[in-house]
Amino acid sequence: MSEGIALPPVARGTLLGAADKLERIAEATPQILAAVDGERDPIVVQTTLACLLWETLPHASWAGFYRRTGPRMLSVGPYQGPMGCLHIAFDRGVCGACAHSGKTQLVPDVNAFASHIACDGATRSELVLPVFGRGEVRAVLDLDSHALAAFDEAEARALEALLARAFHDAIDWPAFSHGALGTPDARRA
Repeated sequence: MSEGIALPPVARGTLLGAADKLERIAEATPQILAAVDGERDPIVVQTTLACLLWETLPHASWAGFYRRTGPRMLSVGPYQGPMGCLHIAFDRGVCGACAHSGKTQLVPDVNAFASHIACDGATRSELVLPVFGRGEVRAVLDLDSHALAAFDEAEARALEALLARAFHDAIDWPAFSHGALGTPDARRA
């Protein structure tokens, strides 16, 4: 599936209605799952999802992953959009809150989120979903938008289901021991 995703083109920045967003996700899901079918490398799955979700979600100004690289540290992974933050501690930002809690974070107005990190100053709303492997949060999917309240609960549930299927039990996550993965947390902000 090197041609991308078969969906009607929509201009980047277009804020679709709730039903239209869900319809696009529903149409894209089997195509995305077909693209990663049988894949065991988590970076390959993340790269593919970042690309295909970028095509699926025109309201996203950033679509990508932050990978868990330490006991309480995330590092930028595959993404589409402007430059992302390089490292995010679990106690900072929406991505950190998601990684720390293991729960989806739906933030309609990032300015109302106390520890929001402005990697892109134009971001107004954010949806961050945990990716689990071997019983732990292994990454987060971060979706940003320049529009307020661009994401909703139904969209979050649909994406949670997609992530659960794409990052199945056969994914070959690297061994993780607290303190042995990635660089020391002390070197990160």
